[in-house]
Amino acid sequence: MEIQTVSSVKLLIALLVPLIGTLGVMFTGKNENVREGVSSAASVILLLLVASMIPAVLDGKILVYHLFTVLPGITVTLRADGMSMIFALVASSLWTIAVYYSLGYMRAHQEHAQTRFNACFALAIFGAIGVAFSDNLFTMYLFYEIVSVCTYPLVAHAQDKDGYAGAQKYIVYLTTTAKLFLLPALILIYVITGTLDFPHNISEGLFSGDTESWIVIMLYIFCLFGFAKNGVMPFHHWLPGAMVAPTPVSALLHAVAVVKVGVFCTTRTMLYVFGVDTMHALNLGIPTAYFVGFTVIAASVLALSKNNLKERLAYSTISQLSYIILGVALLTPAGIDGGLIHIVNHAFSKITLFFCAGAIMIAHHKKDISEMGGLGKSMPFTFGCFFIASLSMIGAPPVAGFVTKWNLLVGSIQAHQMGILLILIASTMLNVGYFAPVTFKAFFGKRPEGETYQGIQEAPLSMLIPIMIACTISVLIGIFPNFMMQFVKAVTG
Repeated sequence: MEIQTVSSVKLLIALLVPLIGTLGVMFTGKNENVREGVSSAASVILLLLVASMIPAVLDGKILVYHLFTVLPGITVTLRADGMSMIFALVASSLWTIAVYYSLGYMRAHQEHAQTRFNACFALAIFGAIGVAFSDNLFTMYLFYEIVSVCTYPLVAHAQDKDGYAGAQKYIVYLTTTAKLFLLPALILIYVITGTLDFPHNISEGLFSGDTESWIVIMLYIFCLFGFAKNGVMPFHHWLPGAMVAPTPVSALLHAVAVVKVGVFCTTRTMLYVFGVDTMHALNLGIPTAYFVGFTVIAASVLALSKNNLKERLAYSTISQLSYIILGVALLTPAGIDGGLIHIVNHAFSKITLFFCAGAIMIAHHKKDISEMGGLGKSMPFTFGCFFIASLSMIGAPPVAGFVTKWNLLVGSIQAHQMGILLILIASTMLNVGYFAPVTFKAFFGKRPEGETYQGIQEAPLSMLIPIMIACTISVLIGIFPNFMMQFVKAVTG
């Protein structure tokens, strides 16, 4: 398919919508109905704008919009291509769902500083959309850092000792790794190649054959660790620590604006800065797959030991994120397909799980799995959705995660890597080990002593409906994966 580059102001408007939404939230903060109406309207407008770009991208066009030039060869430019649309569609659609869920949660929990919360939430989406639509490594780095700064107040929202400690760890890890690894790598890549612009396909990369191999390998390692939002061990400790934040923030961190920014930036750099050909030539792919494979297994084992539901989900996220990097690192068609589509599949399933955790806390004030015996009878819809979303994380049909696991397994066979195949099988068994007991205990376990069944007691509808919508979408994209796979195929050709 011939690639045609077209200038489009839609990219700028899409970037400005969450920014304008932030200002609207701040100006209308005293009227909570108007404030939340502004957030809702901004999220819907953004989703419609992103959706309006679909026909052009699927027609083989790359939409671009130049904002300004910083230095010769270093610009802030926006771009929508197949890979951009994968993340932009996830971020915009989940913001729409999360706005309504947050409304119910924050009111039911009587949280303080709701105006600040909504404003920072919108700013985080602003950063995520900027990352999605970045045309070069400099623009992506700029918005990557914006996401870190804008989400700090969300992690510290409680403004207590635990909140500040979790937020401090969060910001120190992410900004330090970016400054120590990512920024030097960005400068050296520019000096060596003379550009930071992403090429139009994943085979080329930016490096010529004249560049010393050890330099390219060093830069690759710096980029892998520099994007620490990807949760790869050993730079993962910030993620469980950030669980002190309110549940809507946890959902935002794990499904939309933070960890997805990390894995998107990592895989975008792997494919468009280093390129498939360079990674093959320097044997960077398979060692990376085994390296992140350790994170897949280790994080799953740690998840088994966690009794707090949000902590268990946090370690699950660390493991699941590495599926995305692992798939791309296999450098096989099915592997790359499986890795990229998991950006979508994990997002909808994991936000469902975190939404369920928040609903359980609001309705019954329970955070630990050991306290949830028999709770499924009181919250059948919530735990039903939890069960379906956990099937996706496990990789069972017909939910979205099955598409991921199938492609990753095929990709590992295409790469002749039986070790990776065994890692995927072992991780699937561990997924069952830490997800199945939650649902089993809820529906078949005994209630804690002194508690009795008092009828259906679900969370407010403003929370329950978004849970059911996210869960339904995770099933639909499992049954009908071809829509999102079109954008993946636009990347892999």
